[in-house]
Amino acid sequence: MENLPAIDPHFFDDSIAKRLHASAAPRILILYGSVRERSYSRFAAEEAGRLLVKMGAEVKMFNPSGLPLPDDAPETHPKVVELREQVRWCDGMVWSTPERHGAMSSVMKAQIDWIPLSEGAIRPSQGKTLALMQVCGGSQSFNAVNQMRILGRWMRMFTIPNQSSVAKAWQEFDENGRMKPSSWYERIVDVTEELFKITLLLKGHTDYLADRYSERKETHQALSERVNQAKI
Repeated sequence: MENLPAIDPHFFDDSIAKRLHASAAPRILILYGSVRERSYSRFAAEEAGRLLVKMGAEVKMFNPSGLPLPDDAPETHPKVVELREQVRWCDGMVWSTPERHGAMSSVMKAQIDWIPLSEGAIRPSQGKTLALMQVCGGSQSFNAVNQMRILGRWMRMFTIPNQSSVAKAWQEFDENGRMKPSSWYERIVDVTEELFKITLLLKGHTDYLADRYSERKETHQALSERVNQAKI
């Protein structure tokens, strides 16, 4: 299969959108947690992106290089503006991070922290889907994906049940950064397929599904005043 050498085309489902009667392609934003030249979290993210494009998604990948630390620059910083615009644009996200000191990387967390929980009465992450992946330098671990799952819930996202954790990532990619055929790669295929399906099912309905009694009861003006007061 073109650009997907590790895929067996006999088992790859490229008709998901047709089967689910999709009227528009899902828009997926991919974030990764390392700025190294040979970044395995980026390589894994790129593999996810290729799979999602093959399934029929529109995909954007945010490059975190140059993104300032949270609160160390104004919200008008070009990289912050770029990140927030892409978050507003997407229907769902993939977060891919290395595990460092038993946690997600600071690069990954900085990106998440720059995504506001609210902008006035608007919650830019609410109702979007989310898939989680991590790469490990040693044996398989789930510390980072577990942390990110908590963050996804806090940000009111529909985080899919499946997730990926690649053990000894340094030996799972070739010199060109392409992932070798393995059970680790197959799990990434599973994760992207599930994200694509769930995003299609929710697309067009997320505003209603994420609609809450307490938010309907509180006026947009009152909500905006309460949220902005905390910044004073």
